Amino acid sequence: MSIGVCYFPEHWPSENWERDIEQMADAGFEYVRMAEFSWGRVEPERGEFDFEWLDEAVELVGEHGMEAVLCTPTATPPKWLVDEHPEILQADEDGTTREWGSRRFTCFNSETYREETRRIVREFTERYADNPHVAGWQTDNEFGCHETVRCYCDDCAAAFRDWLRGKYDDIADLNDSWGNTFWSQQYDSFEAVDPPRPSPAERHPSRLLDYYRFANDSVVEYNRIHADLIREANDDWFVTHNFMGDFASLDAYSLAPDLDFLGWDSYPTGFVQDRRQGEATVPELRAGDPDEVSMNHDIYRGAKQKPFWVLEQQPGDVNWPPYAPQPGEGAMRLWAHHAVAHGADAVCYFRWRRCRQGQEQYHAGLRKADGSADRGYHDAAQTAEELFELDPVDAPVAILHDYENLWATEIQPHSPDWDYWSFIRTYYAAARRHGVQADVVHPETDLSGYEAVVAPALHLVDEDLAGNLTEYVESGGHLLLGARTGLKDPYNKLHNAPAPGPLADLAGATVDQHESLPSQVPTELQYRGESFEYRTWAEWLVPEDAESLGEFTSGTAAGNSAVTTTDRGDGQVTLCGVWPEADLADALVSDVLDAAGVARTHRLPDSVRVAERDGYSWVTNFGPDAVAIDAPEDASFLVGSDEIGGYDVAVVEAAASDLTVETQ
Repeated sequence: MSIGVCYFPEHWPSENWERDIEQMADAGFEYVRMAEFSWGRVEPERGEFDFEWLDEAVELVGEHGMEAVLCTPTATPPKWLVDEHPEILQADEDGTTREWGSRRFTCFNSETYREETRRIVREFTERYADNPHVAGWQTDNEFGCHETVRCYCDDCAAAFRDWLRGKYDDIADLNDSWGNTFWSQQYDSFEAVDPPRPSPAERHPSRLLDYYRFANDSVVEYNRIHADLIREANDDWFVTHNFMGDFASLDAYSLAPDLDFLGWDSYPTGFVQDRRQGEATVPELRAGDPDEVSMNHDIYRGAKQKPFWVLEQQPGDVNWPPYAPQPGEGAMRLWAHHAVAHGADAVCYFRWRRCRQGQEQYHAGLRKADGSADRGYHDAAQTAEELFELDPVDAPVAILHDYENLWATEIQPHSPDWDYWSFIRTYYAAARRHGVQADVVHPETDLSGYEAVVAPALHLVDEDLAGNLTEYVESGGHLLLGARTGLKDPYNKLHNAPAPGPLADLAGATVDQHESLPSQVPTELQYRGESFEYRTWAEWLVPEDAESLGEFTSGTAAGNSAVTTTDRGDGQVTLCGVWPEADLADALVSDVLDAAGVARTHRLPDSVRVAERDGYSWVTNFGPDAVAIDAPEDASFLVGSDEIGGYDVAVVEAAASDLTVETQ
């Protein structure tokens, strides 16, 4: 387990570099990530390369016993390239060109930019192919950041038509698959199909979903250019990419085959403000939402079912969310331990030093702008001393998560309160409140090794997926299905049969009615004889050969089934037709865990989470109040003790299910 840091030597006089890098080594860091925005510094004019400064920085990193992680610099091409080839720029939906002057403004489908990418990536990788101090590479930087996965330029229009020709037999096949007789939206040729630009009314949901798929595939192809060239230069290097948290428009699973492991950029106090439903509490503003952060850890671990890296870890206050409160004392250390507990093999803080220029001057570093140590530096150095080698996470539970289901429900949310991330996290958090590790995985993943599988909002279902889930259950698996499951086919059209469509036989129940509900409407039900609340979405279930475990007690739905269960082969299926509030989610998930024989803790305090990895358990406290840990007498604490303060962590050699944690 390693600590690293992101460094921009090009921002500082060269006489500072040796001191900076020596201080990194003194702090116990092992990796230094560099060069992701350096194209203009390396190639100030076409064909004139200056690598000497980067050579010197890499050499200093090696001399001090660390390794460099280099990045291909294509997120920020220089002005001279845009002046030569303005056609490489992206376009918004309305045709407005996204101009040079920040980052991520180039089109993934521009053949000119793809060729320029090959040229500069080849220059970088061949330069360092034999350098012993380079451990591996990050491709580009944060694909799709600033809403740039989907471009609507002429190059994308032409590429979209080619993509459709490859998917559909002919234009009649496309018209039938999309259902284009609605509002006379038929096409007479592929050439007639344009990107979905602004329209007075809603745009066709099948057209939108395919455009989202096409745009995502464009990023996959572009990333593959980088990965192939990196491996061509040195196949001993690792190849990764830094994804983002709760990022909707890019399917991380689809890029995973071209990467050795996935990385992501973790900013807990920003995420809780700008990409999560509900107002952040004061503790969350100081340390973030542990379930929001860890679900992203588990997505990027689950994509390849192997350890991941945090390629950017928040080092202090940051510049981009609405507010920038200082993190709680110790939070930067807490976050690194939390990542390791969920399967990270390295945590790299962004950045080494607060920058004195440009757009990120209000983004903290581990060191202040004058070079003196900031709060995060001490946290990072302490964490580097505390980490040790570990085997990967072995999770007994899978949460099924899919970007195409996200896109489909985003296209037709049927409620202003619908949010796919929050809905999935409702179930995920219920497992985490009981100290259970979960892999967040694509529905096509082999599920045979999991004791229980939770599948919220499996919206797009075909016969193949239904068959895989049926095989899992009949072989002894325990499956929990959530609302909006099996409503549509992969073309984003309703099934001929009632929801859950191809899963109806497996679930033993169908949906009679569905409704979306605002907050002022009473939303209550009984589950196993106890009263609970739900929100936003409700489906009235008709049990066929399933048993009703819950029924609505309020509104027009009163008396109808809300939760059913049935045995199938050696396993069991539970279908929940509502978006459960936390207590109901806790009851549903706990019942499935118990039926599957998954060991768990009692319900943890809201700010506390326990995660087990390789026989050790991390108790992470994201709140300000101290907590007490009741552990077995023979358990030893490697970090902390049986009492930890606010924003603190303990590591104990014991199973998570053997621990009890209570607020002091």
